[in-house]
Parts: sequence; structure tokens; C-alpha cells
Amino acid sequence: MNGNPSAMGVQGALPPGLAIVDAHHHLWPLGRGRYPWLQDEYRPQTFFLGDYEALRRDYLEADYAHDTSAVTVLATVHVEAERDRREAVDETAWLHQEPWRRGMAAAVVAYAPFGNPGCAALLARQAGFARVRGIRCKPLTSEGPGRSVAGQPGSMQDQAWLDDLARLAHHGLSWDLRVPFWHLREAAQVAAALPGLSIALNHAGLPLDRSEQGLACWRAGMEALAACPNVSVKLSELGLAGGYWDAQGNRRVVREVLAMFGHERAMFGSNLPVSRLSADFGTILGTICEALPDPVARRRVLVSNAAHFYRIVPAQMAPVAAPMPASHGVAG
Repeated sequence: MNGNPSAMGVQGALPPGLAIVDAHHHLWPLGRGRYPWLQDEYRPQTFFLGDYEALRRDYLEADYAHDTSAVTVLATVHVEAERDRREAVDETAWLHQEPWRRGMAAAVVAYAPFGNPGCAALLARQAGFARVRGIRCKPLTSEGPGRSVAGQPGSMQDQAWLDDLARLAHHGLSWDLRVPFWHLREAAQVAAALPGLSIALNHAGLPLDRSEQGLACWRAGMEALAACPNVSVKLSELGLAGGYWDAQGNRRVVREVLAMFGHERAMFGSNLPVSRLSADFGTILGTICEALPDPVARRRVLVSNAAHFYRIVPAQMAPVAAPMPASHGVAG
């Protein structure tokens, strides 16, 4: 936690007995694989939250359990953590080999290199793992609003990239979509062209510019995506540049997202451990709960929608998540 007063003291405000399915988190064992962004290419000036030195160490099951100990975690969805792209299958294999407690990494969103000649074969390998439910491959994006990469290799107008994206439905896989807010309308065009593909928009569309102009651009893109019935949204990662937690602005964003998508197509994701750069887990989850006073809507957003989207069955869920000690002193 960064010491932002608005990010403190909310942990105790969580409703008692709260249970969640976490639709978005990461784990990384730095001694067992290469994570270039954490180990070799430390570039805080280009990272969307700024300085991320605190992330450059192992983040494992015990650390996640420590961070989420205030609630019962029924199941989690592990999203690819940008491991060396040559080790994409190794990351998926590791997630299937570890003796996780029940519910941990119950569903996996893996990586495949859309637009590359070997994508079809690698995608088939990823789809062969029992708990792989989706793929995240980030399209090429521009540096900011008003700048275009349309038609460039890897963009959302690159036919080779789109052809590989379309293969997901054949394998019964969803797409985790992560683009900054100025690309949301382009993403909506892709979603509309592939109505049979289930899509999970990451991080509430990343509304990083909280000016009225920035929010207007974000809102237009979100409305376009919400008009596509195959798109759901993750209420995750509300942090801003510099690790700033805008409590009032985040409440507004959550309420607007719920108004656009409804509680039937929204799901909570912690984005641990990245989200800890801005706020503790209790603050993040408390913000979501505040916008969901109705218990039925809360249950859908915190549990049912993610379980349905990622096909997590009750037998995969842990009814009780016993607290575990952190493996080192980086939690919180």
C-alpha cells in the first residue's frame, strides 16, 4: 500500500461472511520462469501505475491467501502474467502441476500469440489443459487518444490477428480483452463481428484519465461494448498513475459500469498483486460492495457471474479458505 489515506482503514468495513470468486489475479514464481517485465526490463516510466518495484519478487499462493484473508475465496481465475512468450505453455503447465488447495486457479486464462504463424498449434496445446478457459493476447495499442495504430501488425484491424482470435470459439475458449479506454470503441467493433465469442473486458476498461473529456471517451467505448451481449466486464484494477487511489472517482466508475452492463454481466477481480500498488484488497473489494447493496446483485457480481463465465463448477470451489502465512514480508 502506498500510504494514500483514502486507501486505508476500509478492510474492517467489508460485510461479514463475504465469499467471492476472484475473476482476475496473477501468481509468479520468479525462480522457475522468466518474466521480462519483472526481471529484465524494469521500466516504471511506461508502466500504467508507475513504480512497480514492489512487484519484483515472488507472488505465490500463500501471499494471495494472506492478502485475501478477510473473505472466503471460493475459487480464483489465474490470468497470464506476461511470462516470457517462449514459456507460455510452461506457465500453463505450472498452474496445472502445483498441488493447489481447492479453488485456487480453478480456471486459467492462458496466452497465445495471435497473428504469428505458430499460433494455431500453440492455441491447440493451451486448449488441451483441463482448466484453461480463455486466452489473453493484448492487441497493439497506441500511446494515447488521438493516435492510431489501425491496420498495423497485431492491431485489432490486422486480419491475421483477427483470424487467430476467431479460433477461440472453435476451442470453446473466451477472450480476455485488455486495452486502454481510447481503444474501447474499436474493441466493440471486433466484439460485434464475433458474436459467438465470449469476451471479458479487463479492468473496467481502464479509465485512467478522470477528466470529464477522458471519462466521456471511456464512457462512449464502454457503452459500445455494453451493447454487445457477448461482452462481460471485470470490476478490477481501479488504480491510477503513481499508485493513486481516487476513492470518490472509483465509486463513480463502478456505479457507471454497473449501470451500463448490469449486475448480470459484471464480475469482481482483485488483480492481485498488481492492485496492491494503489490500495489494499479490503479497500478495493469494499468499493465494489458499496455499489451493490442488493444481496442478489452482490452475489452475482462477486460469485455467480465469474463462475458461470469461466465454467467453474461447485466441485472446484473451496467452501472455506483457511488463512495461510505469507511466504515473505511483502504482503499488504
